[in-house]
Amino acid sequence: MNDMTQPRAAFTHMKDGQAEDWKIIAENFGEFSKGLPDRIMAHLRLLEGDFGGFRIDRFQHCLQTATLAHRDGKDDEYVVCALLHDIGDTLGTFNHADVAAVLLEPFVSEANHWMVKHHAIFQGYYFFHYLGMDRDMREHFREHPFYRQTLEFVSKYDSPAFNPDGEILPLNYFEPMLRQVFASPRKSLYKDAMSND
Repeated sequence: MNDMTQPRAAFTHMKDGQAEDWKIIAENFGEFSKGLPDRIMAHLRLLEGDFGGFRIDRFQHCLQTATLAHRDGKDDEYVVCALLHDIGDTLGTFNHADVAAVLLEPFVSEANHWMVKHHAIFQGYYFFHYLGMDRDMREHFREHPFYRQTLEFVSKYDSPAFNPDGEILPLNYFEPMLRQVFASPRKSLYKDAMSND
């Protein structure tokens, strides 16, 4: 990974970069991007053993959420969103939904991205009032076209997925779905450059 024999760009300031430098960098970027699914799964596993006071750990919760969505017939992209919806818990302690949404945004539909980004607000209906917050915060989005989808996600898959006796499919079951979803971005600042390989 840090092989000193591999070609490297000559510049020390981007303003001095030449076409051959950026060719080297683009090739490295292409190779590095292929490992994204593995890095995502490794990061998701960081949630293992972190119970946060819940009946099952955060990793199991993610797996159970994806299991419920899969068993209910949701498509692979939706299931992968369910799997990764709380991946931000480690680094985005105060904005976990935003972290997950940013990770997924280049690869998923606008509806699925919005669902993941707003799920924390929607699940707040069940507990915000116990914390001195407004449990009806989600109502600000009632007229949004993805309101119903997000409400369904939270009520049918996310919120009931804390059951130690419930079905929890293993991560390797979802791995092919995850690899497919992250195979190629739908939208990215670098999408056109990558397609010129």
